[in-house]
Amino acid sequence: MKGIKVAIVGCGFMGRMHANVYKGLEQVEIVAAIDHNDERLSEYAVKFGCTGTKDFSEGIDGADVVDICLPTHQHAETTVAAARAGKHVLCEKPMALSLDEADHMIAACKEAGVQLMIGHCIRFWPEYSLLKTIKDEGRLGRLLSINLTRYGAFPYWASDNWMADESKAGGGALDMHIHDTDYALYLLGKPDSINSFGSIDERGVGQIFTTMTFGEVVAHLEGGWNLPGSAPFKMAFRAIFEDGVVIMDGGPMTIYQGNRAPISPEFPKMEAAGGGNLSDLGGYYHEIAYFLEAVRTGRPLEIVTPETSRASLETTLEEIRQVKERQRRER
Repeated sequence: MKGIKVAIVGCGFMGRMHANVYKGLEQVEIVAAIDHNDERLSEYAVKFGCTGTKDFSEGIDGADVVDICLPTHQHAETTVAAARAGKHVLCEKPMALSLDEADHMIAACKEAGVQLMIGHCIRFWPEYSLLKTIKDEGRLGRLLSINLTRYGAFPYWASDNWMADESKAGGGALDMHIHDTDYALYLLGKPDSINSFGSIDERGVGQIFTTMTFGEVVAHLEGGWNLPGSAPFKMAFRAIFEDGVVIMDGGPMTIYQGNRAPISPEFPKMEAAGGGNLSDLGGYYHEIAYFLEAVRTGRPLEIVTPETSRASLETTLEEIRQVKERQRRER
């Protein structure tokens, strides 16, 4: 089996998380790391046993896949450049800052005949993946409602503090909350209605509350990063079905059904150090392994496609628009 050679662009937190996954996969080699910061680049190259360079063209030259872990405002131009060089692209979420940028990314990859996947890792997170299976197979009857929660302190650990600049990150709603928006669409399809409220600061929409309807199903999403630095990160869900409820909230995912004993499925944990708000590689591992298998086999992507990622971006931008419009009306 032919090995896959990967060049990682961006040696910050997410670049390290992805490299940890690649090092644990067979038939995969990290051939280059690309970053503008000399010290970070040098440490990364030594840690992961690859060449370090500031030159993008040089770094991706021997690669089959370019893994983009850069600030959001650089996603579009870097994806287009990689595609034009004939490289398959895995790009971190959110896809881009605008729909025009997303469209350029999709068009460039289609024209080059290369795979493009955006790193919406929650679709691959074991607990969320099982919840999708429970819903799709009707194990607990019809889904009635779901709450999705994701919040924490502002991520000052981001390289060069780029997330503090709304023109680069899009604020907490676009960077963090989009995980749950994307999952809601994955679980339920296109929403019939979207109603968003939130708070805004100098970094953009820092906290957002959205209610979406999908036919008779109601989804309520809360997310953001405007909590104090001492506050914990939290991701949680509560999915209420006709015949039970599935809850993950400060503990293991648990399934409650009638008078039966609660069931808490066990998922293997893959620990990874290195800062950030998540220490479990599970979702990243499944996400990257899925993408590399598609590259190896030429199989079309199904779990995450460029089009579904564009739809999640479009929906989140509409949520942000509503929050900002409400603030303008109230002034």
